[in-house]
Amino acid sequence: MGHLRVTNDGLRLEGESEFLFPLYAKEVHSRVDSSLLLQSTQNVTVNARNSEGEVTGRLKVGPQMVEVQSQQFQINSKEGKSLFTVDEKEVVVGTDRLRVTGPEGALFEHSVETPLVKADPFQELRLESPTRSLSMDAPKGVHFKTHAGKIEALSQMDIIFHSRDGMLMLDAETVCLPKLEQGTGGPAGSSQRLYEICVCPDGKLYLSVAGTATTCPENSHVCL
Repeated sequence: MGHLRVTNDGLRLEGESEFLFPLYAKEVHSRVDSSLLLQSTQNVTVNARNSEGEVTGRLKVGPQMVEVQSQQFQINSKEGKSLFTVDEKEVVVGTDRLRVTGPEGALFEHSVETPLVKADPFQELRLESPTRSLSMDAPKGVHFKTHAGKIEALSQMDIIFHSRDGMLMLDAETVCLPKLEQGTGGPAGSSQRLYEICVCPDGKLYLSVAGTATTCPENSHVCL
């Protein structure tokens, strides 16, 4: 049989071998000091079948695509930790960090659930919806934090911050509202065209005609 030998462990092939028809074996492995190479001019297909002969799993390596047909696809580390799992319902990334290195970032057509979105050091983080709205919800609040630089929110329409049970807190050394209407000085002792900014208990802001003392309580009906 040339390079084929029968041993106590099974069959042993030395060198390169060519199979013209399917090969059925319980286990195929290489020598300890060499790798196992499977190659074909078309594609290499590995099938797993049940007792009825039906294909339950398939790995197909073609010239342009690698195709896996199975109920679940999973990649584990050498310690047995699940690194990547795919089934019909979800895709699970088991590593500590998911890194997207493409210049256009990551595109999500539907919702994304994650406890943390973070940019690399010295890189900016951008969450963008070019043609629709961008919504961020959390049962216990949304936290924005930057150690250097600024946080900027741009919108063609409205920007709405809404808290159902708590309050909206702006904790900064300076809070600027540059587009707010400014009053002009009138006759001495007159409050004409001067306003003060009032705040409702729910965080709503409104303007009240200025006086020698605060006039917010007089216009507090706006908060109802």
